[in-house]
Amino acid sequence: MQSNQINVDHTQLEFKGMNFTVYSKKGCPYCDKIKAVLSDLSVKKGYPVICYELGTDFTREEFYAEFGQGSTFPQVVMETKHLGGCSDTVKYLAENSLL
Repeated sequence: MQSNQINVDHTQLEFKGMNFTVYSKKGCPYCDKIKAVLSDLSVKKGYPVICYELGTDFTREEFYAEFGQGSTFPQVVMETKHLGGCSDTVKYLAENSLL
C-alpha cells in the first residue's frame, strides 16, 4: 500500500538554526508572497528555505494527507512545526521577532 504523505528528504535540512519548507502551487499570489518574505529572512539571517511545488514535487492527494482535506496554499513548516498559510506564518514570524 502506497503512502499518500509527502516524502521529504530531511537529511538535506540538517544544519544549525531554523529551516523553512514551503508547499506551494503555480499562480498562487500568497505562495509568491511568503516565498519572498522567507527569502528575505534567509538572506538576512541565513535560514534555509526549501520550496516544493504542486504537480512537480507532490500531488494534491499527498498535500491533503499531510495538511488535511481542504487545506489551502501555501503551507509552511518551520523545522517540524506547522505554521500554516501565508498570514499565519507572517504573524508567527512577527510575534517571534524574526521579521
